[in-house]
Amino acid sequence: MANRIGNRDASRALRAFVLAQAGADNALGSRLPTERAFAQRFGLPRNAVRRTLSDLEAEGAIRREVGRGTFIAASPATLETTGSERPISPAELMEARLRIEPAAVELVVVHATAADFARMDHCLGRAEAALTLAEFELWDAALHQALAAATHNALIAGVFDLFHNARQLTEFGKLRDRIVTEPLRLEYQRQHRAIVAALKGRDAAAARSAVSAHLTYAQRNLFEG
Repeated sequence: MANRIGNRDASRALRAFVLAQAGADNALGSRLPTERAFAQRFGLPRNAVRRTLSDLEAEGAIRREVGRGTFIAASPATLETTGSERPISPAELMEARLRIEPAAVELVVVHATAADFARMDHCLGRAEAALTLAEFELWDAALHQALAAATHNALIAGVFDLFHNARQLTEFGKLRDRIVTEPLRLEYQRQHRAIVAALKGRDAAAARSAVSAHLTYAQRNLFEG
């Protein structure tokens, strides 16, 4: 019991450290220490470090790239507006996602690794086990970020970061919270499984079709629900 409490406190300290780094000036894109270094610094087993970093990644605080390391991700506050300083509307967000995400998954089919697919499965499992809408939404967003990372294209990953942060806007959140019911959540989960299955099968046409269908369904529920 004492060891579990100690690990919990150390995990909280690790989380606080990473968030403090994310809040520092000029932090965006900076590299964080390795899992091994974090384990030594905070006296945690590697699996506990990995879980904490996984949660932070799902929240959008960090970005992990296979073979490159862990980096501070853009914060929502820095990306709530476009270059013209006009707020991004939910309609604009969904329109952009419908044009870009289906095409991006073709890169996933080509470049995704076993580790990428394991990350997708992790997100699927956590979303399906979520006890609250907020937790489900967190892992829903994390799955889409995992898809972006699996393209192994830094520019595409950056675009997905923009999408993720735009999703945090209050206006989008109000729309989403109003329409997401338990049956709708179950349908989203089914659609997510279909997307990942197509990707694992290296079927670009099926993956593109599954992502398009999912986003079209989400758009219809958001604005016509």
